[in-house]
Amino acid sequence: MKAKFIFLFLLIGLVLLSVLPKGVGKYNTFAQCLTDNGAVMYGTEWCIHCKNQKALFGASFEVVNYVDCDLDRNACSSAGISGYPTWVIGGNLYPGEQSLSQLATLTECELVEDDPATGE
Repeated sequence: MKAKFIFLFLLIGLVLLSVLPKGVGKYNTFAQCLTDNGAVMYGTEWCIHCKNQKALFGASFEVVNYVDCDLDRNACSSAGISGYPTWVIGGNLYPGEQSLSQLATLTECELVEDDPATGE
């Protein structure tokens, strides 16, 4: 009986996980605005400052236009990237971690928090 209960509980959990929205973070609208305005973050997976920058966005980082310089060295070289992370916004390079408020200022995007339940 106990094994059936555990199996049923796990099955319900898997079903719920499969129907919940994926990639909904609290900064999706802001991240989409950055992307729509042509902002690009260049970085690598091993860079601690890149990890810190990504963590500011949480799940919303999936929406950010990101180039991994280990995977696309030519794009990074062409953009003049010499350190990580570097943001390119309006043709200007902004090296180092940038606060969300600084990114909002540079892109004129409104820094709003979305409702993770709805993504709005």
